[in-house]
Amino acid sequence: MKKLFAAIASFGLLAAVASAQDFNAAIDAFNAGATALEGGNKTEALTQFRSALTQFQACEGEEAAEMIGKCKEIIPGTLLSIAKEQINEAKYDEALASLAEVKTTAEEYGIEGVGEEAAALVPNVYLRKGSTLLKDKDFAGAAATFKEVVALTPEDGQAQLLLGQSLMQNNDLAGATEALEKAAELGKADQANKLLSTAFLKEGQALLKANKTAEAIAALEKSNSYAESANAYKLIASACTKAGKSKDAINAYKKYLEVSPDAKDASDIIFTIAATAQKAGDKATAKDYYNKLTADPKYKDQAAAQLKAL
Repeated sequence: MKKLFAAIASFGLLAAVASAQDFNAAIDAFNAGATALEGGNKTEALTQFRSALTQFQACEGEEAAEMIGKCKEIIPGTLLSIAKEQINEAKYDEALASLAEVKTTAEEYGIEGVGEEAAALVPNVYLRKGSTLLKDKDFAGAAATFKEVVALTPEDGQAQLLLGQSLMQNNDLAGATEALEKAAELGKADQANKLLSTAFLKEGQALLKANKTAEAIAALEKSNSYAESANAYKLIASACTKAGKSKDAINAYKKYLEVSPDAKDASDIIFTIAATAQKAGDKATAKDYYNKLTADPKYKDQAAAQLKAL
């Protein structure tokens, strides 16, 4: 029996020595992490702190518990610092993975503040990534990335604007319209409406070229509903003339002159209005606009002749 007690006592002594050795090894790992962190090697620091945490968790006692708490405080912050460096180095996918890890780790360790800061950075990372893709003309990739931003921050007008631009470049006019109209509601009206006006102007041009006159007029009128442009009115006039709608063509040409009174082709447009009105039997409008050309070097003779005929 005495031998048994002696064996048990001996085992207890060995266990105590082993526990002390484990604690010292954990301390060494923790100190190595602190040294690496001070030297700017955050990846090595993270590795050492994680190793220290695992080793401290295998130890018993108040000191080990205290060190476990310290490791759990340091690890999420170190991860966040690494993520910020990745953002600055434009390693956006790596940064997003790191930020997700920060959030998970902070929640697991019960560390407040760090996870929230990481979550707040995520939309900005997507915004930077999307802007880079847009600049590189990867419009599909940019659109997919900006969708991530607006899913997280739907009230971000700039994100909606960039999403609209990307979708427009990716030939998704319906999606672009939805995003840009939302951007306009969120304080980006000037930029959004100009983009929408341009998009529907191009759509109208394409439809007019394809001889889809009614659809072209609708698209061009929509263009002007966002931002008036002389080009849109001129194309509407051309489409209306093509469709035999003389009165509408005249009105569109008049709006063209209102929007762009100093246009280089102003005299050509005035003559066209007069001739179109004359052909449609609107003598008053024809006379009015021919009279505007009586001093015009290019059209004065034709205008005088038509006035005499009228």
